[in-house]
Amino acid sequence: MTLPGQMTTNSVAYSSSCGLPEALATDLDGTLIPLAGNSENIQHLAQIRDLIAERDMSLLFVTGRHFESVMRAIHEFCLPTPNWILCDVGTSAYQRRITGDFELVDRYSRIVKAQLQNTDAEMLRQLTSEIPQLRLQSAENQTVFKVSFHTQAADLDDVVSRIAMQLRNADANCQIISSVDPVTGGGLIDLLPTGVSKAFALDWWRREHQSRQHSIIFAGDSGNDIEALSAGYRSIIVGNAAPIVVEQAREAHASAGWKNRLYFAKSHATSGVLEGLQHFRKTSG
Repeated sequence: MTLPGQMTTNSVAYSSSCGLPEALATDLDGTLIPLAGNSENIQHLAQIRDLIAERDMSLLFVTGRHFESVMRAIHEFCLPTPNWILCDVGTSAYQRRITGDFELVDRYSRIVKAQLQNTDAEMLRQLTSEIPQLRLQSAENQTVFKVSFHTQAADLDDVVSRIAMQLRNADANCQIISSVDPVTGGGLIDLLPTGVSKAFALDWWRREHQSRQHSIIFAGDSGNDIEALSAGYRSIIVGNAAPIVVEQAREAHASAGWKNRLYFAKSHATSGVLEGLQHFRKTSG
């Protein structure tokens, strides 16, 4: 398809020789996409677009959305066109070609497939079929590498525990990623090949491009962003992030001894992304 805060308590800067990072990798819903009725978010989205162009940064969308949904969001919200789309919670990678079209990256799909081993989507659906709180998401949200469900947010922890037991009993090579939808407030559950996540996809992209870890900023807000926020990249947690995301990312960075790689924005969504970019620009200058 062609397309027309605050710092952590330790204030020592994580040094960089490149000013702003060479790549912004960002979640979409609740993060880069403006919140409904928030005119400031819309204004700040334009500033982010200008900043990306000014610094000639690569832009990656790292999202739980499927590819077609990402393309719709680009048009609906006038998002800047990314160079890469790492979607389906890290199980699919698309690269923008010189023509402006996006192409599925087969070499990445082969890597994800190898992680599944003897587990497949049909087996996962059967294993979870007797959990009444689960509802399969729409067909467009299902892939050969991912099975996705809706559930009530209040039931999320209990349902995740039941799924985990089923997976252990079946010795399934699969992991559970759970989060709360920032738009609907409902619970979301994705069953993915073991080890595959947004962080897995972003690490693959970094190795492909021989990029240094500190040259990439990741921005996110929800449960399926935790691994990427805790992977050692410079990270922005927007002001509307779930408390569990803040807590787990803070603990991961503190435990690893990372200094000033994590920024807690006061502003929400799009405005928080801009706030974080401006912070890292200052501390790396």
